[in-house]
Amino acid sequence: MPTGKHTGDQALVRELNLSIVLNVLREHSPLSRASLAAITGLNRATVSSLINELTRAGLVWEVGIEATDDVGRPGRLLELDPHAGRIIGMEVGVDFIALAIADFSSQIIWKRWVELTDGKSPEEVLGLAADLIQEGVELTDKEYGQVLGLGVGVPGLVDVPRGHLLFAPNLGWRDVPVRSMFEERFPFTVYVENEANMAALGESYFGVARGYNCVLYISAGVGVGGGIVLGGQIMRGAMGFSGEVGHMTMVEDGPICGCGNRGCWETLASESALVRRMLEALRRAGETPSWARDDHLTVPTVLEAARAGDRLARGVLNEVARDVGLGIANLVNVLNPEIVVLGGMLSMGGDLMLPTIRETLEHRGLRWLVQPLRLELAALGRESCVLGGIATVYDRVLSQPVEAIPKVAQGRRRTSIP
Repeated sequence: MPTGKHTGDQALVRELNLSIVLNVLREHSPLSRASLAAITGLNRATVSSLINELTRAGLVWEVGIEATDDVGRPGRLLELDPHAGRIIGMEVGVDFIALAIADFSSQIIWKRWVELTDGKSPEEVLGLAADLIQEGVELTDKEYGQVLGLGVGVPGLVDVPRGHLLFAPNLGWRDVPVRSMFEERFPFTVYVENEANMAALGESYFGVARGYNCVLYISAGVGVGGGIVLGGQIMRGAMGFSGEVGHMTMVEDGPICGCGNRGCWETLASESALVRRMLEALRRAGETPSWARDDHLTVPTVLEAARAGDRLARGVLNEVARDVGLGIANLVNVLNPEIVVLGGMLSMGGDLMLPTIRETLEHRGLRWLVQPLRLELAALGRESCVLGGIATVYDRVLSQPVEAIPKVAQGRRRTSIP
């Protein structure tokens, strides 16, 4: 009696080969069919068949003729068709919403950044976020295809399978059904992830960590977050909550943290910690320089003062940088990454803080782990998480193209999203 195993194997191999071709085109296009065969190891007949299928589906298009000195017919160059569909990345931060829409070649075609006031409820913030999504979708609808998905980064513990934000200490939110709130309004798939994890994936996919197998991303904002990418995939741990590095206890009886503990790393190394420590230093010194006279002392003002040579500002930045370096040394000793990427405040003030961070890391970390390590500032800046949201959807589409093909075809038949 037939089991269907052979048919199933063929379908699996076909999808795997389609995925390989799409990913090679993402990383190396434009390429000819012959070049694709050489890079992938697939034979030319198989590559031609796959490209024909992807071209008919609207995922790939021809963009020109290959320049060659070889005798014979030149190959036609291929790329991912940017009009195949749109991908949305979003970060819901403690005090902002950031949104970007990319075409299928991963080029940003629309983006927005909106500051938030304190005290807004989850319903208010996510309602505003949904309005921004609707605006972006409508403005990009005529030229580009169906929305293939939305990746949302949020600052806290996330139940990834359900898309629930379980706890965001710096927002005071608990048990927020982020995915379902967006899926009630929009017809596309929504992925919800911790913002540092998404930022780590963004830097691995599009940024300074591209091509590395084991990546540690550290970001200092209102809190401190971390993300680990291993083999191109986010490492989430047994319950899905890995990366909460900001809540490592660094000082037993230190400042109280939003999580309820004392002496967490983020009470020493976050943006709010920097401002608090700056104010404490000014009080101890009995000084009130012109840049610190009002009630709006911020990280940019401290950085500006330090760059202008202010002694107190430089001293506080060095203190924070030492605590950052100490925490990173602990993580490097445990995780042994190839590269550590610094985002948020750490990338904004990298010119001032990186030397002290590096010195502390070299002093505190095991030399066998630290010597080959790369320590880099985030290349994507404040857009690391948003681009990580795009990478989350993009990776799903490219790894499961058979699922994406009907969505692309539907997008080509439609002119708008309700």
